[in-house]
Formats: sequence, structure tokens, C-alpha cells
Amino acid sequence: MWEGRFITAKRRGRWEYVGRARGISAAVILAIEEAPDGRHVILVDQYRVPLERRCIELPAGLVGDDTAGEDPALAAARELEEETGYHAGQMVNLGHYWSSPGMVSESFTLFRALNLVKVADGGGVPGEDIRVHRVPLDGLADWIAARRDEGYAVDVKLLTLLGPALIA
Repeated sequence: MWEGRFITAKRRGRWEYVGRARGISAAVILAIEEAPDGRHVILVDQYRVPLERRCIELPAGLVGDDTAGEDPALAAARELEEETGYHAGQMVNLGHYWSSPGMVSESFTLFRALNLVKVADGGGVPGEDIRVHRVPLDGLADWIAARRDEGYAVDVKLLTLLGPALIA
């Protein structure tokens, strides 16, 4: 129906949906820092135009947007460092997932970043305005609730960390 640089609107029968253009996929990074002061998850927030507000998210980025056939693990490592300033000694592939399969064909590969070392401030590339948050895991549910009360959107992928708190 329509194709832009990054997305394509499609129709199959009566079903309309959106997908990534040009074979682009995404990498999402679960980065938990093991530190003397406890375990902390590294999160980001940035303004999301479709939501018209900032959104709390796991670090993530596109795979293959500049280089066709890019290795998702390399893209994940690059995006983690660009967005958060953390370098991962190892990236573990936790599988392939779909974000909203009733409306979007986009998928992502989830990576667990291990052996984190802070090497820069993060913030993304110019124009992204990404803010980095180092949040204690044992206080994550309350931290997320406070951000939600401040008007932030919360990405559904954070359920990977909030699950136990939601059913306790």
C-alpha cells in the first residue's frame, strides 16, 4: 500500500499491517549491571513521536538499516554503547520475538548483555536525546510506577522484568 525508508504498510486480504522495509530488523538489549551496590538494569527513555511523549524502554536499535546482512549481535553491542555508554563483554542471544503481531510484522532479537563496563555517557547519536537510567532491580516496579505517574509511556518489553512484581 505504501513504503517509506523504514516501514511499509501492507494489505493481505482484508488485513492491514505495518512491517519494516528493506529487511531491517531490531535488536533489544537486556543489560543488568552486577555491581558492589547491587543489581541494576540499564534503561533508556526518549521521545516517541507516535506516542507524543517520552517512553521508558530497554536499549534497542535497528539491524541492517545501514548495512544489509548486519550481524544482530554486533548491532546490539553497538546500540547498547551508543545509547547507554555501556560496553558489553558478551552478548547472549535470548531468541527472536514479535512486538505486536496483530498489527505489526516487525520482530526483534533479544540479547542479554553481560560483563558491562561503563565507557561513555551514552545518549545516542546526535538528535536522539536519549536519557540513560541505572535502576536497582529490587526497586524497578516502584520506579516504573513513578515514571508512569510523571506521564512517561512504558514499553511492553519491560514486562520481561516486571512479570514477577505484577503477579506477587
